[in-house]
Amino acid sequence: MNLYTNISSNNRKTWLLMSVFFIFIIALGWLFSYLYQSEEILIFAIGLSFFSSFFAYWFSDKIVLGLSHAKEIKKSDAPELYRLVENLSITAGLPLPKIYIINESAPNAFATGRNKNHAVIAVTRGLLEKLEKVELEGVIAHELSHIGNKDMLLQTVVVILAGTVAYLSHLMLRINLLGRGRGGSRRSGQIEIILMVFSLLAIILAPIAATILRLAISRKREFLADASGAMLTRYPEGLARALEKISADPSPIKTASNATAHLYIANPLKGKEGTSWFTKLFMTHPPVQDRLKALRRISQ
Repeated sequence: MNLYTNISSNNRKTWLLMSVFFIFIIALGWLFSYLYQSEEILIFAIGLSFFSSFFAYWFSDKIVLGLSHAKEIKKSDAPELYRLVENLSITAGLPLPKIYIINESAPNAFATGRNKNHAVIAVTRGLLEKLEKVELEGVIAHELSHIGNKDMLLQTVVVILAGTVAYLSHLMLRINLLGRGRGGSRRSGQIEIILMVFSLLAIILAPIAATILRLAISRKREFLADASGAMLTRYPEGLARALEKISADPSPIKTASNATAHLYIANPLKGKEGTSWFTKLFMTHPPVQDRLKALRRISQ
């Protein structure tokens, strides 16, 4: 598989997963509306999704940067980094993003912002100290690829959809426990019990399924950004070496959390990553060895 077919394949798989996610949301809303015989539930879910997406679109970058304690820098603060980002942005045909530094010794980086004209690249102090120039170029190219591929907007939508599923499921669980579901008097006792069990299963399993879908999309976008970044620098080995150093560094990023971990180029929490198929379902990033294998296949 060459570079272009790799990018095309990842795009197709990502949008397929997104389609499954939207169908899943609609089906879940319809199911809860039917089980509780209340159209208001579906209307509420749609309204919540719309409001949350609007808020996240405009303010998610500020929230993430605040949580990360990132500080904006000017060209005079880090001229070499600034020139590197500037040159790669020109090559990628993108506006120069704002550049932020996170005062952490662990090497890592992420991109955020609502679109290419309001984009941000944040790198840790450790990334600048521990990576060689070609490795740093690979990381910056990866993050610029996220911007060019509109991954930031996609990730925002996916996170909001997953959050909506979790909130809706929690709300339905409270209604169930309080015994306020409608329509009980118009159904037989046996049917009512079956529907209650079915709704409880849906309430419990829906957030898990939404999380698995969200993480699957996140992993596909990392593969795509790796391939696009390799295309930008024409040197896949630079990013491969950077990923090796980042993943080998034992220091976690103190300001990172489960809510922001998926944004980074590699897992910033440094938890023990299993290799079983079940463990991989809940990983924010693809296994580093899989990413290295794909990058070095591109090199060949």
